[in-house]
Amino acid sequence: MRAPPSCPPAPSLKVKGRTLARVVTRPCLARAAFAFLLVLAMAAHARAMEPSERLADPRLEARAEAIGATLRCLVCQNESIEQSNASLAHDIRILLRQLLVQGDTNAQARQAIVARYGEFVLLKPPLRPATYVLWFAPAAMLVLGFAGIVLWLRRRATAIAGAAPLSPQEQSRLDTMLREADR
Repeated sequence: MRAPPSCPPAPSLKVKGRTLARVVTRPCLARAAFAFLLVLAMAAHARAMEPSERLADPRLEARAEAIGATLRCLVCQNESIEQSNASLAHDIRILLRQLLVQGDTNAQARQAIVARYGEFVLLKPPLRPATYVLWFAPAAMLVLGFAGIVLWLRRRATAIAGAAPLSPQEQSRLDTMLREADR
C-alpha cells in the first residue's frame, strides 16, 4: 500500500522484529486536517432552501433571498430563514415567495411577515424606544465594566499607598527572614 504522493512515505513501527503499524507523519496529518476543516466550512455555508421553494424568475428569487436574509428563524433565533432547516423557516420562506409572486414590493412583503410574526422576526430590530435596550445595552455594559475596573484599581492603589510603614522591629525581622530564605 503506497501513501498518496502529497504525503511522505510513513515509516513502520517495529517492535521485536514485527511491524505493528505505519506511523502517520505530521505533514500528512496536517493536510488531512486542513481538508476536513475545508469540507466542514463549505458545509456550514450550505443553504437550507429546498429546490421546490425556488421561484422560476431569477429576479424574484434574488429579491426573496435578500429579504429572507434579514428575517430571523423563530425556532433557531440565530439564523436567517434562508439558512435554517426548521419547518417554520420553510413556511416563512414559502409565504415570502407567495407575497412576491402576488406583486408585493419588498417593503410590503417584509411588513406582512412582521405583521404576522411580530418584530422579533427581524434580525435587525428598528431603533425605537422599546428596542433601546437591545441597541444600547452592550455598549452600556462595556462602559460600566470599564468604569468598575478603573474604580477598583484606584481603590487598590490608595489602599496600598495608605498602608502604614513597617516598624523598625518588623523591618529587622523581615530582613532576617529574607536573608535566611536566600541561603
